[in-house]
Amino acid sequence: VAPTLPSDHPAAITTLLLSILISLCWASHAALGSRARVASRAVSHRRFLMAEAAAAASPTPDAAGEDTLVQFIVLRRDLLKTMEWPVGSVVAQACHASLAVIWENRADASVAAYLSPENIASMHKVTKEVKGEPQLLTLAEKLRAEGVVHKLWVEQPENIPTAIALKPYPRSEVAPLLKKYQLFR
Repeated sequence: VAPTLPSDHPAAITTLLLSILISLCWASHAALGSRARVASRAVSHRRFLMAEAAAAASPTPDAAGEDTLVQFIVLRRDLLKTMEWPVGSVVAQACHASLAVIWENRADASVAAYLSPENIASMHKVTKEVKGEPQLLTLAEKLRAEGVVHKLWVEQPENIPTAIALKPYPRSEVAPLLKKYQLFR
């Protein structure tokens, strides 16, 4: 039986928020850093992306024979390219969607296991992209039709759909549904 996370479990929520903030800081640091620093990390970052892509595409269990819990997040690429949103604002959309779906499903066994003390330091997230709003809405409908629990984040007060976050699922259950989407870069 998977542990359950009480809705008022401040330590787990705080740990989750800190994990997301660390990820945000790393993304902002890379985005705002000097070209030389970014270039010097390009090779290791490319290796990381290749490993993440391989892991995201693989619906098979990991080396220990377990089907890893993973949270998939899908962002609109046009927010950066066409609408010229700042990188931090786009990252914030992923955070909003991720936290919203986690909170809305906090009683779910997979969410509780994903946030458990033994897993909190090694959460798995895969961030993919769609071209724009029509593709995001199409994906949301596809997920709804398949019964996949997710959150379509709509930025207010502008009423702009920006991101989708799935609740944590075993990779093999949802990776095939998102296989055609590229990693967000």
